[in-house]
Amino acid sequence: MNILFVSSEVFPFAKTGGLADVSGALPEALNNLEHKCSIIMPMYRKVRENGFHPSNIKSNIKVKLGQDEYNFNLLFLKHNNTDVYFIDRKEFFDRDGLYGTPGSDHADNALRFAFFAKAVVSVIKNIGKIDIIHCNDWQSSLLPLYLKNAGLDKIKTVLTIHNLAYQGLFAPDTLSSIGLSWDYFTMDKLEFYGKVSFLKAGIIYSDAVTTVSRGYAREILTPEFGCGLEGLLQTRKDSLYGIINGVDYNEWNPLNDKYIAKNYSEKNLNDKTECKKDLLKSFSLPFDSRKPVIGMITRLAAQKGLDLVAERIEEILSLNVYLVLLGTGDEKYNNMFKDIAGKYKGKAGIKIGFDNTLAHKIEAGSDMFLMPSRYEPCGLNQMYSLKYGTVPVVRATGGLDDTISDFDHFTKKGNGFKFLNATIDALYAVLKRAVEVYKDSKSWHILQLNGMHCDFSWENSAKEYVELYKKILK
Repeated sequence: MNILFVSSEVFPFAKTGGLADVSGALPEALNNLEHKCSIIMPMYRKVRENGFHPSNIKSNIKVKLGQDEYNFNLLFLKHNNTDVYFIDRKEFFDRDGLYGTPGSDHADNALRFAFFAKAVVSVIKNIGKIDIIHCNDWQSSLLPLYLKNAGLDKIKTVLTIHNLAYQGLFAPDTLSSIGLSWDYFTMDKLEFYGKVSFLKAGIIYSDAVTTVSRGYAREILTPEFGCGLEGLLQTRKDSLYGIINGVDYNEWNPLNDKYIAKNYSEKNLNDKTECKKDLLKSFSLPFDSRKPVIGMITRLAAQKGLDLVAERIEEILSLNVYLVLLGTGDEKYNNMFKDIAGKYKGKAGIKIGFDNTLAHKIEAGSDMFLMPSRYEPCGLNQMYSLKYGTVPVVRATGGLDDTISDFDHFTKKGNGFKFLNATIDALYAVLKRAVEVYKDSKSWHILQLNGMHCDFSWENSAKEYVELYKKILK
């Protein structure tokens, strides 16, 4: 099969979050299964800043949107065994921030990503035979509609929703600037509560819709998690699939992790203690083998359940644990956790920001990894943690529920701890239970090994995508 993977961000070229990790790893995994998967993305300034300099293979390609015409260049490079194409128009993509600057989105995002989708349509002939176009999130959701309008709807399309909360909502007069008539401003097309929804276009016009876990695929059909689109998604439930994201074990594996104090595996798990010492030193916290370290790497936002942690922080720390957290996000939570760091010196270590090296140290040096999310489409850190022998403590939602099974102290089965309700009491109770098991070193060791033996490699997820592609091609 020939697959074109369309994404607004791809690791290692340009990244703001998990979408980039998926967009970098899944095409590689598909190519390793002996299919032909190419990537196409915008040519951001960040690509060159990250040391990549693709070659120009076609200049001055024209795209018409509404009454306006835009020129762009098509660039190319080979990365590992994957062909990567870049849509290069400096006016739209040679700027700071992929989607905006801190505190605000770029004002012309609707035009930028409508142009990106239309540009992909115009260069398909330069890429060669394509069986499947795989779109991702709202930034490429107009593509199935543009293909249809260009008479190219014989090419099958898949849309993956990575987080339904981000829908690409814009003012109604956006339609004329992106080359669509007012006929599309209806409830059964792109209108969404008085705005134009790019994501709706992808849901309606793609041949199949996927999301990043089976649990989240079920949840988004309900009012609680559907973000106002549950009715539309219900009409497409026969074409809606949940496929869990995979893990790049070349990047996240304690056996060969270049960022951690000492490499280890299930065969020499005691060496994990050196990573714990190093992590605590990074946060100026004293080492105490009797005290488990609870690690968190998270976007500081309401979705992540951080209010639950902050409101009961004193009781959590009274369980004789350390808390270390790395992340940034809403100013409310940034300040909240800065205050916690100041108030609980010697017990809590907080870094507001992102630091890739420290992220690896937290995975390797923590004893537990806490994810109390109110919703979580997939989640990656719980799967990283399993490989590092760091026991996940999660809320049973979306991908967290799919990947973590609750540990049974009697049967010794399970790979982590789960709680159901997003309440302070439920969170405290599960942490208390986890700390009790930690005190039983034999049970804890079994629990760690249960997690380390799990396989969430991209190969498994890629095989599921291949089966879906085959299904829609029929």
